[in-house]
Amino acid sequence: MKGFGIVLIILGILGFVFGGVVLKRDKKVADIGPIEIEKEEKKAIPVTPLASGAILVAGIALLTIGARKA
Repeated sequence: MKGFGIVLIILGILGFVFGGVVLKRDKKVADIGPIEIEKEEKKAIPVTPLASGAILVAGIALLTIGARKA
């Protein structure tokens, strides 16, 4: 439980720092013999500060619950 709490804390902090995730993907548009045309697609997944805060609080709660049980 402590390990999962630490992961949640790290994800919450990263959510505050970066504000989201941008995924890049190469998509093949055309393939005509030896000629290939590719297009880079970007998809942004925003993470709100409220969600980052909730993830951070959940991680801290898991750490404190794990410490009390030990």
